[in-house]
Amino acid sequence: MKNFVSRAGLAASVALGTLMVSVPAFAAEEIATENPYGLRAALEQGGPIAQGTFAILVLMSLTSWYVIFTKWWDQRKLLIEAKELDKKFWSAPSLKDGAAKLDKNSAFRQIVDDGLRAADHHEGRLTDSIDKNEWVTMSMARSTHSINARLQSGLAWLASVGSTSPFVGLFGTVVGIYRALINIGVAGQASIDKVAGPVGEALIMTALGLAVAVPAVLGYNWLIRRNKDVQDRLNNFSADVHGYMMSGARVARTGVAPAAAPKA
Repeated sequence: MKNFVSRAGLAASVALGTLMVSVPAFAAEEIATENPYGLRAALEQGGPIAQGTFAILVLMSLTSWYVIFTKWWDQRKLLIEAKELDKKFWSAPSLKDGAAKLDKNSAFRQIVDDGLRAADHHEGRLTDSIDKNEWVTMSMARSTHSINARLQSGLAWLASVGSTSPFVGLFGTVVGIYRALINIGVAGQASIDKVAGPVGEALIMTALGLAVAVPAVLGYNWLIRRNKDVQDRLNNFSADVHGYMMSGARVARTGVAPAAAPKA
């Protein structure tokens, strides 16, 4: 009888301990899954205005990241090609052979092809008003400017996102505060349960606006700095090609021995 009682008491103690451990865990899980002040709850309570603001911010963020990655990829490709010019292009026996070694869609090949095309088509009445040097210079300058314009495309969108997304988030903030004031007016008192939801929605929209703006601004400044490096390489290459076409030798840079130049 004593053994039975002791075993029953032990079983009850174990069951009670298990219940005490499981109840807080269940309560914590329930609180975590039914948080009334999270992003999902804020969008549901905010209605179409909060949902539309959130959709606009998400769209702005996705497009800005797309621009950042695509521009980075284009710049990376050009910088790699610039490092290989001495090995691929300037080691060729002629400008045409050197251009043939470059990728068909390469910006550097476009500059060479436009320069050679301008030199070949400098004939007829053009020689009466424009000399060959000026004609080739204008053609290669147009080619370089078109490449630089392609590099700059999309950066204006990053600047726009970086400057406007905080205000889009601020619009959501204003709407959330307005809803909180309405709840206070209807309830007649500023109880926490009436204002916590709208105020949380306002803070979430503010944070989302900043989360969209900061990467866009940093990405814009970073890409602008890399673009300057790429443009300097394109301009230097264009000057070297033009100098060789006009003089038969690659223009020597200050403090650097001129590399072997291909024949025209």
